[in-house]
This record gives sequence, C-alpha cells and structure tokens, in this order.
Amino acid sequence: MEANGDMDKAIDKIRQKFKDAVIKFGEREAAEGRVAVFIDGAKKVGGILEMRCESAPVIKSPQFVALADNLIKEAVTSEIDTVETLAATPKAQEQITETVGLIRENMKPQRLARLQGGVMGSYVHHDGSTGVLLQAEGEKADEQLLRDVCMHIVARNPRFAQREEVPADLLNKEKEIAQAQLDADPKNKSKPANILEKIIEGKLKTWYGENVLLDQPFVKDDTRSVADVLKGAGLKFTKFVRYKVGEKS
Repeated sequence: MEANGDMDKAIDKIRQKFKDAVIKFGEREAAEGRVAVFIDGAKKVGGILEMRCESAPVIKSPQFVALADNLIKEAVTSEIDTVETLAATPKAQEQITETVGLIRENMKPQRLARLQGGVMGSYVHHDGSTGVLLQAEGEKADEQLLRDVCMHIVARNPRFAQREEVPADLLNKEKEIAQAQLDADPKNKSKPANILEKIIEGKLKTWYGENVLLDQPFVKDDTRSVADVLKGAGLKFTKFVRYKVGEKS
C-alpha cells in the first residue's frame, strides 16, 4: 500500500526497514548462537563458522539455521578467512539484514576458520552449540570415520592435537607432579631408578591420553588411539578446529 502497488518499490521499502532493524538491534548482546560447517570435497576446502544471536529459541529457527549455513558456504566458496571480511560482503550483509528484519534480533558472525588441502571431515552437535572441522592427509576420505573422529573431538575436547603442541613448561610441570607423587609414597623408596622412571613415563602417558587428541582412546573403540584409527584408514592427521558457542577463542 505504501508503494501504491509498485512491487519493486515495496521490496526496497521492506529492505530499508530491515536495515533500520539491523541498526536498532545491533548494540544488543548476542550471546547465543550455533556452529555451521561447509566442505567442498572437490576443491579440498572447508570452513567452520560460529554465528551469534540473542535468544535460545532462535538457534533452531529455519531462518537462522539457513543464514549460518549460507554464510559459511559463502566464506568457503569466496575464499574468505575472517568474519570481518565476510560481514562486509554485500551478499552476507543482505542475508543478515533480511534475517534480522524477520526475527528482530541482533545477529553476527563471531568466529571463522577456513582450511585448504587434504581430506575434510566435520560434525556439529544436534543442538548446534559445538562443531568441529577436521583436516587430514590421505588418498581417500572415509567420511563416516572422519565424522566419528570429529564427534570424538566434540565429546572429549582435547587441549592439544598432538604431543608436539604441548608447551615445554606444562610438560615439565606434569613431570614434577608425577615425581612428587612418587616421592610421597614410602613404597617407592626401595625401587630402582629405572623402575621409577618407567612409572613417571606411565603417568605422562596417561596425561597424554587425557589431553592430546592423537593419544586419546577413540570413543567408539577405546582399545585404539585416535592416531591408530586414522592410520588404519590410511589417513594422517593435519589439523582440527573446534568451536563451542560462547567461548572466547
């Protein structure tokens, strides 16, 4: 009615109102959200995005789910590596503006990572709160296995991917703790030095199994480590990105 029946003018008016909504809601805190992943297997590239909104009910709304999925696909296909660059693209701005106008909440891309090369796997928890993008080397991707490893990462939340990533000071601290535990037990005073050394090595192995992805017992078969599972499928771990909504980094 405001456009006197002119459909193009009516659409312009609606879009302008949506832009006004983005400005209006833009200063509100967006503490909720979901994780979205997109993989282009043919081009060997994948991306993971944390998309924020204001309230929990919006997380599962079709419009917000579609927005997150569309934005990460846009980032991957357009070779975009940062949320700032993504949010500045006309296509992303238009999609965000329209979704904000429909749902009436602040929405913004919070974190973004893009991986290039090798084979990719992904998993997003059913509520959208946590997701993982996994990169590996190999001739052929075992999609189900890669998904299972990503699910393992979501569940176990390893602090490090492999032993080489553990800072030396943290490892030395764990050795000191292990040594202190041995010293506190009178039964160890009569044991040979080589036996005590092996006990410390065992304690460190246990710590690695709790904190390092490749050393962790696989959730679907705890008789094998994640490294063994990947190796058995002809795959070598490269990198993973794990996002949980609300984390600072």
